[in-house]
Amino acid sequence: MTPAARLSAAIEILDAWQAGAAPEQALSRWARGSRFAGSKDRAAVRDLVFDALRCARSHAALGCGTDGRAMVLGGLRAAGADPDALFDGARFAPDPLRGDERTPPAMRDLPEAVACDLPDWLVAEFRASLGDTWREIAESLRHRAPVFLRVNAARGDRAAACAALAAEGIAARPHPLASTALEVTEGARRVHLSDAFASGLVELQDAASQAVIEEIGILPGETLLDYCAGGGGKALAAAALGAQVTAHDIDPARMGDLPARAARAGATITCAPPNKLSGMFDVVLVDAPCSGSGAWRRAPQGKWALTQDRLDSLFRVQADILDEITGFVAPGGRLVYATCSLLKAENEEQVDAALRRHPGWRCVTSRRFTPLDGGDGFFVAMLECSE
Repeated sequence: MTPAARLSAAIEILDAWQAGAAPEQALSRWARGSRFAGSKDRAAVRDLVFDALRCARSHAALGCGTDGRAMVLGGLRAAGADPDALFDGARFAPDPLRGDERTPPAMRDLPEAVACDLPDWLVAEFRASLGDTWREIAESLRHRAPVFLRVNAARGDRAAACAALAAEGIAARPHPLASTALEVTEGARRVHLSDAFASGLVELQDAASQAVIEEIGILPGETLLDYCAGGGGKALAAAALGAQVTAHDIDPARMGDLPARAARAGATITCAPPNKLSGMFDVVLVDAPCSGSGAWRRAPQGKWALTQDRLDSLFRVQADILDEITGFVAPGGRLVYATCSLLKAENEEQVDAALRRHPGWRCVTSRRFTPLDGGDGFFVAMLECSE
């Protein structure tokens, strides 16, 4: 595919997203209907689509419109490229620019929420939650996230992992957020095909997510319940530290890949079906359903799908989960509440409300990570019962 044809494909996919399709679904449908597209073409189109989603409002404004064409056109302008060289009407290329597309606004003249690529209603939430850093953090969400790996301590250390990856043309370096974290600087798309991955030496996991596990201070032999396990990344990280892990999720399908991932890592994890969970645990971890605002670099469509009604619904779910899991914490144990959210209402305010409902509990530690630290945005608080 030519560079211009890739732009046309991205426009088609973005229009499908605006019509209600999930980005991954629209990308898959396009790929199935475009057998001529090679792996490099598919990767390039995917990058164009997700770059546009991260900056949907500002790029559309710079493209003098609201549709996929405007988002792609604005992205070229934001990157300093000449759109006439690609929007030339040649075969498979986007049509030439119209007169109304030739007078874009300056980025500095865009309204604040548009320039920051946030829904209007979320600006106040960001300002209240993040203080003076809110604009810098909003800006960070407009850019692609780094690729991080977790080194499986049961298989080797960071030096061994870096050497193994380098032998396969993948460059990685230690990242300070967690003692197990590596940031991939070259060859990220080859990680899944590497021997280091296949052997369980490394696993894809955000650095801040790894740091959440380190915050718990897991001791070998402790029992740990990962209550909202999802794909099981934190469960695997806890098992690598010697915990006896039980993974649970209200939707068992989300844990479908966990047994294979655990086998690759050499870990033993018990998967508990919903409504059949019993017993008490030294550590109960819940990575609660949330806005996902800390991970909008990776899943930018969530930024545009979030509404105040949806956020209010999440508040209720989070509170219900906190109330429920207190009963699974063994005497002297810890309850660990985490979200990949940047919003105080999902984090500190949820913990404070839970403590008011459960006066025998206290917050021992809490920590917030933002994309300015390098990884995703995360919040983690550790609670103990003093009664």
